[in-house]
Parts: sequence; C-alpha cells; structure tokens
Amino acid sequence: MDISQDGRRPHITILGGGLGGLAVGYYASKKGLPFVLYEARDRVGGNCTTLRQGDFLFDSGAHRFHDRDRRITREVKELLGADLKTVDIPSKIYYRGKLVTFPLAPLDLARNLGLCAFVRVALEILRGRLVRPEQDGSFESFAINTYGKTIAEQFLLNYSEKLWGQSCDKLSPAIAGERLRGLNVRTFLIDSIMPKKSRPRHLEGVFYYPKFGISAISEKLAERCGRSNIRTDSRVTGIAHNSRRIEAVEVNGNEWVDTDEVVSTLPLGYFLGSMRPAAPQRILDLAKRLRYRSLILVSLFIDRRLVTRAATVYFPERSFPFTRLYEPKNRCEQMSPAEQTSLVAEIPCQRDDGTWARGDDELIEMVRSRLVDIGWISKTEVMNASVRRLDYAYPVLEVGAEPAVREIRAYLESFANLALSGRNGRFVYSWIHDMMKFGREIIGQHCRKYRGARPPVLELKTPGGKGMSTQRDETRQMLSS
Repeated sequence: MDISQDGRRPHITILGGGLGGLAVGYYASKKGLPFVLYEARDRVGGNCTTLRQGDFLFDSGAHRFHDRDRRITREVKELLGADLKTVDIPSKIYYRGKLVTFPLAPLDLARNLGLCAFVRVALEILRGRLVRPEQDGSFESFAINTYGKTIAEQFLLNYSEKLWGQSCDKLSPAIAGERLRGLNVRTFLIDSIMPKKSRPRHLEGVFYYPKFGISAISEKLAERCGRSNIRTDSRVTGIAHNSRRIEAVEVNGNEWVDTDEVVSTLPLGYFLGSMRPAAPQRILDLAKRLRYRSLILVSLFIDRRLVTRAATVYFPERSFPFTRLYEPKNRCEQMSPAEQTSLVAEIPCQRDDGTWARGDDELIEMVRSRLVDIGWISKTEVMNASVRRLDYAYPVLEVGAEPAVREIRAYLESFANLALSGRNGRFVYSWIHDMMKFGREIIGQHCRKYRGARPPVLELKTPGGKGMSTQRDETRQMLSS
C-alpha cells in the first residue's frame, strides 16, 4: 500500500466544485476521509445550478435526474427525501408547427409524418438491420444507418449540428448518448401493437426533479461534504509535479497547498496548461484539438399560467437560433409564481464566435420574436427577460477526439496520486448519475489503496512557507527560478 512512512491516511485535494467534485467529496465524507475542495466561483454546482430572477427560479439548462443506476438513485433519494419528486411529462420536438414526442415513438411519428412516411421510416430501419451497411465512424453515418435517412434528416442531423457547432460527418456517435438507443424494429412493432401495455421504459418521459430546482442536489452534497471542507473563490492557478506525482496546487496565484491525493474535474486543457514543469509538447498539442461548447441561456418571464405541457422542446430547424427550450414550471410548480411562468432557451456557441459577443437585448429579441412568430406567446405577455452565459458547457465529441483523449488521460493517470472525474475532467458526455458514479468509484479505489492508514494533518502554505518536505521545496525552488 502507498501509505506514508508515519502510516497516516493521505489527504484528498479536489479541484472543482461542480457535481463531479462534490460527488467525490460526498463519498469521501461517507468514508470519513479527509479532503478539501477548491472551487473558483463563489458557489458550488458548476454549470448544473439554479438561478433566480425576482420571483422566478430557473436552471442553467434543461437538467433532470434519471434513474439509470439503482444505487445512485437510492443515494439521491436519501439525500433529498420528500423534496425529490417524480415528474411524468414527455419531451417534444417542434416539427413543422407540430409537437412530436421525444424520444421518438412510432405511433406519434405516424400521426405527424403521415402513413406513407411512417411506412418508409419503418422500412429504412428494417433495411439498416438487415443490410448492415458500412459506417465511417461518424454520427451522420450512425444516425442514417441506425434510424434511417428520414428520421436522421428530419430530427437528428440538423439539431446535432446546431448543438455541437460541427457538421455531423465530423462528430462522434458518442453524442447520441442514451436518448436514442431504443428506436428500432422491435420498439416500432411493440409500440404500434401495444403502445400502452408494452411501451419500453426508456421512451417514457419520467424523471426525478428536486423541489426548488436542480441546485438542491449540489446543495445537499455540499452539506454532506461539510462547508469547512469547501473553499469557494479559490481558483487553481498552478499544478506542481515531479513527473511521477502531483506535489502541490497553487490557489489564486499566491497560495501553495501540499497534496497527497488529487482528484481533478478541471477541463483537461486547463489542467495541462497549469502544470509546472510544463506537460510534454505532444500532450499540449493534443489538448489543443479538444473543444468545449459554450451556452447562452435566454429566459423570458411570461404573464400567463403555462405555455407548454412538455419537459423540454427540441428545435432541430435551422430557422430557430436555439436548440431546445424548457418551461421550469413543468418540472416544479414553485419555480414560478402561481399565475405566471417562464421559458428558458438554450443557444449553443463558441466563446470566440459572433453569437457569444451579441448584446443581451439582441439575444432576447432573437428568442422572443421566434416564439411570437409560431404563436406560443404574444409580445405583451413578456414581462421581463434575462441572459446568462455558461462556459465549458459540453465537451465537443468529434471524430478522432477519442484517441487524443485516451493519450492525454493515460499521461495524466500515470501520476500515481491523480484521478480524473466530471464531464470536463474526463472529456465525456455524461449526466448527473454518471457524476455520482465517478465519485463513488474514485473513493472506492482510494479506500482499497490506503486501507488501514491514519488521518493526516493538512497544512496550507504560502510560497516559501516552512515545514514542506525537502522534495517539495526543491520543486518550488525550480518553479520560482
């Protein structure tokens, strides 16, 4: 076992206070392990948080908690108790003025596409199963060969290009996640013959959602972590290492913290750019290939009790500047005043493109005018609006990115005391239950590695502070020279 000479239990330094970092801290606290979590912002939760505008609450995106892992679901239920509600409202796709159920359901497709188009879709899916055409490793090839050309072109390709900012022949099939797995010949037959009795579970619009917004999950995790173990307003500005271990972490440019074990949820490129000495040039070059998608949220506060009856509405058509829109009140009544509601539209973009730089008033009008055009709202019903910008919203999973990510992660995981977690830290497209699962697995590995060790004494140091190990002093002298 890698236990220090005095037999103490190594301290865990967690970088990033989003759900990924909080999950690590939560499972560490359950095991009685010592840790400190560093978060650059003045709050925890990362990009999965609940925002307030007057009497309205809304999330930083259409977040939901799905029952994909029974152990994780039990944990979250235990955390939130009665404040975790079951919501049974389907999502929709806005298609030529109609709302089509999503994930795509055969009978709903038949009603909205027409019988001839529905038969064509079924034959295309059947042909894809029988012929098994070659795929080129792109999402475009995957979508057409799996769901047929009609569904791919009408519902999947345009939407994905808007979301990821890249043509689908350059995107990885991994962007499909779990949402599209069930649309096949079997589900077509089952849903067509016995739509209510045998409807596959993944096609149902059932999910869990906390009272007063998604932040309730991160707040409960933070409570279990212990507020004394969380340092907000603490940006990681340096990572000192000796090529084998992470020796120390610099916080806010003026404070060094000695490290035993480190878990990073920071974006891969940011972590690598903070390393001192610098990471190998090849690894830095690979990191430059990785892109992250940013997100602009435009929220409209409406003087009407309700606008939609959908969990989320997806807009694949290019004429809409946003990819999806959700109505927080459909998740939780307390998100809006009783006789009013809100609509939150997501506009994906890059930080260096024109959309990110547009003024708030222009962005608000872009969204409001399109919703007025389709008859969802009137101009006079919009009481107020807000714009929020989120960086590092999604890792862009492009064809060819997987080998680069594997090589980068292999380099970082060669450090004996470093683990990676979170969507950006692992560069994966993942959900809340995944964040929890990553944290559970990391702490499980930690416990197996250090079984029988005693708790450590944590020391926070400023540059040049006394009491550091000789090796760490040498590392810092090298960095300052």
